[in-house]
Amino acid sequence: MSDAEPEPPATRRLPTLDKTPGDADGPVPSDADGPTPSDADAPATGTAGHERVRRFWSARRLPAALVALVLLAAAGLLLYDVAAVRAGRPAMAWRRRLARELATRHLDNPWVLGAAAVAVVLGVWLIVSAVTPGLRQVLPMRRAAPDIRAGLDRAAAALVLRDRAMEVAGVQSVRVAVSRRKAKAHAVSHFRELDEVRADLDVSLAEGLRQLGLARELRLTVDVRRPKKR
Repeated sequence: MSDAEPEPPATRRLPTLDKTPGDADGPVPSDADGPTPSDADAPATGTAGHERVRRFWSARRLPAALVALVLLAAAGLLLYDVAAVRAGRPAMAWRRRLARELATRHLDNPWVLGAAAVAVVLGVWLIVSAVTPGLRQVLPMRRAAPDIRAGLDRAAAALVLRDRAMEVAGVQSVRVAVSRRKAKAHAVSHFRELDEVRADLDVSLAEGLRQLGLARELRLTVDVRRPKKR
């Protein structure tokens, strides 16, 4: 038996999650190699004029309620009259008169043409209400996240732009109107040259539109004039 001390067991280093450019798993990607997975998963905001964001859909509660009430009343009245006739009672006067009018009046009769025109207008209105988004007063904004949608009221956008326009030197009063595609500013300047005021308003309002974060870029129109003389 030897007096030499036994050798300690060999230690083994556990793998770590850190990667260096020399590891066997591959080099760490740099900006020149392309976007990282986190960058690829991030939503691309882009510019306001090129991003496609759909408009908000209206619930159409009022048209749906009106159509439902009219159809319910008409169907209920008709079913009641049919059931009464089946039970041996005479039909209602309105249904007898309607049947007589439909049997005697020609298709070119003014009343028939008027009723058909009203029915066509109501049908077109219902179809347009069903296939269009509605909510024209809400402007969609750029998406900061895939699951989040935001909108800005047109009146609020006009108020923000008006406040920015009032900060420009020489502007006495301003009226801003914002539509779905345009932003119009009508300003009154009581001093400074009109061209200078218009140039400053173009820069200020363009920056204001950019900061609103709208998904669709609005065309800006600026009109500057002198106050009317009394």
